Amino acid sequence: MRSPLPLLVAAALVIGLAGCASPAANAGAEGEASDFCPAAALQLSELDLVDDVRAATGGSTACLPAHAIDPVSDTTAPELPVTVIDAEDREVEVTDVSRILAIDISGTIASTVFALGMGDNVVGRDSSTAFDGTEDLPVVTKTGHSLNPEAILELAPTVILTDTTIGPKEVRQQLRDAGIPIVVISDDLRLDNTDQLVTEVSTALGIPTRGAALIEQVDTQLDAALAEIAEVIPADEDDRARMLFLYVRGNANVYYIFGKDSGADSLIDAVGGIDVATEIGWEGNKPMTAEALAAAQPDVLVMMTDGLESVGGLTGLIERVPAVAETPAGRNQRVIDMADAEILSFGPRSPEVVRAIARALYAPASGETTAAEPAE
Repeated sequence: MRSPLPLLVAAALVIGLAGCASPAANAGAEGEASDFCPAAALQLSELDLVDDVRAATGGSTACLPAHAIDPVSDTTAPELPVTVIDAEDREVEVTDVSRILAIDISGTIASTVFALGMGDNVVGRDSSTAFDGTEDLPVVTKTGHSLNPEAILELAPTVILTDTTIGPKEVRQQLRDAGIPIVVISDDLRLDNTDQLVTEVSTALGIPTRGAALIEQVDTQLDAALAEIAEVIPADEDDRARMLFLYVRGNANVYYIFGKDSGADSLIDAVGGIDVATEIGWEGNKPMTAEALAAAQPDVLVMMTDGLESVGGLTGLIERVPAVAETPAGRNQRVIDMADAEILSFGPRSPEVVRAIARALYAPASGETTAAEPAE
């Protein structure tokens, strides 16, 4: 039985994005990474680390060293036709990959297709796909990440790769009825499912050797990132940062805590933090409560940049949710934010996402100017 947690993730994101009235608040889906992050390519050992990660003050924006997806060197041509059993147990035959549409709620499937060297075949994008090379692709999702069937049919894709985080399912069926092969990819949002994701995508496109090469590349990079981070994680668990992932959309009055098995927990674990949502028994993604904040007592809040901006920075968040002020994170103004299109984009960019969060946690001065407070 498939886990309902990816559906909870999608529901939270769709509710938030659909309810954002202003362009600034709704930019979360298309939020691009910052172009100014001078220390993004440096190792943690080269940076000025804080003495006490739990007592650090102020905000920091995590950012990637580059916005492009580097493809694998393997250029083996697709071997087609190929028949796969997708994540919904459907048998799907793919005969043509010349016009690919890779769409989900986080841009992860598209980044995987580009990393497999098939980016030139991609004909459209979802609103979360915002890395280099995708800017001019037509967007086929409406407000709230719902699929636009008319826009999709106009692109005449020969195969669609998607998952259940984006829909509605009736539109997927409508596209199937139009004769388009649709391969539903597993949508567990975690660091440790990257190999499965790459295998499913590369198999559906008839390029399994490229998939094997990408898995080796990402696994090697992730191992290196985790080893680098391990050098700075406090040995005593009591000294490790207590972290909480908040998803907010101020104009829609949406405030969620992402907890155990949401994907955010694996990101926090990877940087050596303690996911306090898991600690208090918070499963999946649920509306934030004052009681949960009081129980969690996070040292650090982790948020999407546009979400943080939608409430007017941390000061605005505290005005809307006074309980935040009663946490160490609120008292120390300690928040890490990262571009919406990147922070949970598990897949080929996982190693650099983990590094970016770690830099913002252990060397907050290395990041760009934080979005924690509104501009003057």
